[in-house]
Amino acid sequence: MMMGLGPLLLIFMLGSCLTQPNPAPDDQRYKIFLNQHYDPTPDGHDDRYCEVTMKRRDLTSPCKDINTFIHGTKKKIKAVCEDKNGKPYGEHFRISKSPFQVTICRHHGGSNQPPCKYRATAGSRYIVIACEHGLPVHLDRTFYRP
Repeated sequence: MMMGLGPLLLIFMLGSCLTQPNPAPDDQRYKIFLNQHYDPTPDGHDDRYCEVTMKRRDLTSPCKDINTFIHGTKKKIKAVCEDKNGKPYGEHFRISKSPFQVTICRHHGGSNQPPCKYRATAGSRYIVIACEHGLPVHLDRTFYRP
């Protein structure tokens, strides 16, 4: 009886080692956050930058009304989720202790179908984000702080 279970147990153990676990849901949300809001080295901060980047990131079908790109390192953005560069803001968010360079892309013009036209506003702003398990998963807003 024991002899028959040995090969079966070995096959089960090998099979479980070969299957890749699904990424954690918060890790997926972090990847989506990066696609929508992270651009460490922008090619300008003008209208053309917005139009090209929004299209490249697949945020133009339909045209997204507004989107903000954060120009900082992943490490600095993640630090907003900790006390290093962030502090609690409201019930569910964190606000950065230091400002980030950002480009805000606002859709303008008639249709919300491509081709999308955007106007860019660049500046230094504080960011408000939601975090899960130490990772940013949602950009709530940005603003100037007096």
